[in-house]
Amino acid sequence: MKKSALETTVGIFVIIGILCTAYLTVQLGKMELIGSNYYTIEARFASVSGLTNGARVEIAGVQVGSVSRISLDPERLVAVLHLKIQKNIPISEDTIASIKTSGLIGDKYIRLSPGGSDLLLAEGDLLLETESPLDIEDLIAKYVFGGVQ
Repeated sequence: MKKSALETTVGIFVIIGILCTAYLTVQLGKMELIGSNYYTIEARFASVSGLTNGARVEIAGVQVGSVSRISLDPERLVAVLHLKIQKNIPISEDTIASIKTSGLIGDKYIRLSPGGSDLLLAEGDLLLETESPLDIEDLIAKYVFGGVQ
C-alpha cells in the first residue's frame, strides 16, 4: 500500500512539473493560445529596408504593438506590413505610420502619429498614410556625385 501512495505522489509532482513547464514555455515564447489582446492592421511602404519582424510599433514613445509580418505585394511591388496593435489602443484612419531609427545607428521601428479623424481602423483595415525611411546611402551618393543642391 505504501508503494502505490508513493507512486501516486510522484505522478502528481510529475504532472505539476509538466504543466508548469508548458505554462512557462507559452509565457516566455509570447504565444497566444486562447484569444488575443491584439488586432492587426496593414500598412504599405515603398521601402522597409532594415525593418524586421517583431519590430516595435510606438505612439508618443510608448510601445503599443509590433510588426507581425512583412510581405511583398506582387501587383504594386510595395512592402506590406502587418501591425499587431493592442486592442485598447484606437487607431484613427488618418494616422501616419513612419519608419524611424532609434538612435544614430539603432534598430528600426514604426512610429504612429495619430490623426484627428473620428473613424477608427478595425481588424484587417489598411493604414493609408505612410512614410518610408530616409535612405542614408542614397543621400550620400547624391551628395558625392553632385545630385544634391
